[in-house]
Amino acid sequence: MGSVVVVGSQWGDEGKGKIVDWLSERAEVIVRYQGGHNAGHTLVIDGVTYKLSLLPSGVVRPGKLSIIGNGVVLDPRAFLTEVDAMRAKGVEISPATLKIAENVPLILSVHRELDQLREAASGAAAIGTTGRGIGPTYEDKVGRRAVRLADLNDRETIDGRIDRLLAHHNALRVGFGAEPVSAETIREELEAARPVLEYADPTWRTLREARNAGRNILFEGAQGAMLDIDHGTFPFVTSSNTVAGSAAAGSGVGPSSLDRTLGITKAYTTRVGNGPFPTEQKNEIGQLLGERGAEFGTVTGRKRRCGWFDAVMVRQAVQTGGIDRLALTKLDVLDGLDELKICVAYDVDGERMDRLPVETARQSRVQPVYETIKGWSASTRGARSWGELPAEAVKYVRHVEELVGAPVAMLSTSPERDDTILVEDPFHI
Repeated sequence: MGSVVVVGSQWGDEGKGKIVDWLSERAEVIVRYQGGHNAGHTLVIDGVTYKLSLLPSGVVRPGKLSIIGNGVVLDPRAFLTEVDAMRAKGVEISPATLKIAENVPLILSVHRELDQLREAASGAAAIGTTGRGIGPTYEDKVGRRAVRLADLNDRETIDGRIDRLLAHHNALRVGFGAEPVSAETIREELEAARPVLEYADPTWRTLREARNAGRNILFEGAQGAMLDIDHGTFPFVTSSNTVAGSAAAGSGVGPSSLDRTLGITKAYTTRVGNGPFPTEQKNEIGQLLGERGAEFGTVTGRKRRCGWFDAVMVRQAVQTGGIDRLALTKLDVLDGLDELKICVAYDVDGERMDRLPVETARQSRVQPVYETIKGWSASTRGARSWGELPAEAVKYVRHVEELVGAPVAMLSTSPERDDTILVEDPFHI
């Protein structure tokens, strides 16, 4: 029995979908513990493609229990749409197979609209959010004015929540030149969300029972460590804690229930949206990586910025996230390059640094210090053992391990789930 937390060690888009799917086949309970429907991943099972953004990966596999934890913010409309889409593909989803924390905050239209109003008003200073209302909902959660799923059971509570919510949002809307929203509009929206109630559950207790029964539990995060609200490239970050420690608070289990953390790490670096990116390659290398790696967002379709592997950033993510092992993905994208560069330090205004400075202005002035190593001409695509890899590719992987301070437990060599070199099973380390 074991509990494994899966986190991205970069800026998201590290290829978590395939790795999480591989792990969810071995887990019995799969938990989403933060974020919303702003992050997505693609699973391909028996030739069928599933694009998930809110639902845990376990929903596509029979016999698994999937849980959406209290650390998630949930858009009822998006949830019901995604459930319908999965059912259309033959996936069985019911309250017996999927449970939602009864205290999960709900994303409403006012949150989506505020998100979009802010981004439009920010112009060139826009953060680059997906406009899905995730940030404003987290704000309302912290501001103690959010509507939570269980509130739908109590109309008196709902009326008070709506009044408090609109006192805040309508003042902001007027400031942005938008029309105020009526209480009746929100009341109708919440009434339409009532079908979600059948999935409501005290998931913290369900997880405790699963743990006591010796079931393998997979805690699935969204985005990546450098988008963490505290430890990322603030303010160009998401609105929740993406590091592994969030798995405990975001699902209602104690830290001792998290046995190990697997950091999903791309063999190069990508980023969507605005913000610092020290190793970005605005040249033919960046274009090549983007084309080979099909670097477009699952949810937004936005083109990702691409660059060389940043060992400084991943090492920092390993340390702040308590990452025990790495799952290195997309190694095959580097095939055929004569030489590869790895960022081993930063130069900031003439000062050599082994971490990302916290000041936003200094982050924008970071210059990468590169180490150049020999590439490989042979293909790694589809390799399923170390013996099938070119010697230079093995050296690259070993050097990454040394630089970031964590060993590789899994190595992905193509989007196909079975094209994986397993060094250690994360559930049985």
